[in-house]
Amino acid sequence: MSEDLYAILGVSADATEDEIKRAYRKGARKHHPDVNPGDAGAEDRFKRLSGAYEILSNPEKRALYDELGADAEKIGYDPERAEEYRQWKRRADASAGFGGYGGSSDGSIPDLEELLGELFGRQARGPRRGQDVEASLEVSFEDAARGVRTSVGIDGKTLEIAIPAGIEPGQKLRLAGQGIPGRDGGPAGDLYVRIQVAAHPRFTRDGKDLSVAVPITVPEALVGATVEVPTLASPVKLKVPAGAQNGQRMRLRGKGIEPKGKPAGDLYVTLEIVMPKGGDDAARAAAAEAMVGLYEGQVIR
Repeated sequence: MSEDLYAILGVSADATEDEIKRAYRKGARKHHPDVNPGDAGAEDRFKRLSGAYEILSNPEKRALYDELGADAEKIGYDPERAEEYRQWKRRADASAGFGGYGGSSDGSIPDLEELLGELFGRQARGPRRGQDVEASLEVSFEDAARGVRTSVGIDGKTLEIAIPAGIEPGQKLRLAGQGIPGRDGGPAGDLYVRIQVAAHPRFTRDGKDLSVAVPITVPEALVGATVEVPTLASPVKLKVPAGAQNGQRMRLRGKGIEPKGKPAGDLYVTLEIVMPKGGDDAARAAAAEAMVGLYEGQVIR
């Protein structure tokens, strides 16, 4: 790929990771073959975008590209080959015009293809494994907890993927052989799908444990009650003890996330006492007066 990768994405060479990501997403939405039916060039534009993003979104590959330009692709973005290339280039620059190592009698310097043949011999011409590719996929909170079979689109190709129950946000799933095709008969690289998990309106997560806030009334807190608590499966009953405090946490064992082949986590319930808003001033004053005696002997401040 000799075209400037930054130009393909439409960003400057000092663009941040977020700017590169936004540019790719914008371009991918515009040029995806699925939204350009009948446009023969859409697939090529989308592949060029994806190829540029695959390099520039990887800090190590981007650094090699910034240093070596198009030559970085010829050496496969391999750090070891890059170092040998640098050493060869320094020797070639030093001896250019003198017929020394890396130079010729007319002072010219061999191109990179000659270098690859010189440095790596048959290895440079033999089968080469394709590069790995990384993609992101967002799933719902519930699907991440329970597991789901879904699909991910790469280069206009749709691949089925199984999300295991209890997958952690940011965890990568490997699809073997679904990366960049190999060269000269070499195997294809792998596709790594990084899982992003959407937020839930009520539940929060810590590993396989869940937390949820449950509102209760003042009378329920005073004398105790049995209240309904939501879970990812179906609501369950929770016995609130008499004298429950605002912010008190209670644990429901085994009602959290159950990763495949492992014990389920717990559900932690935070009690939130809701003060009444109804009634007139006299009714509220009478209720407050009736409760004053309940604080006898208790240090509040």
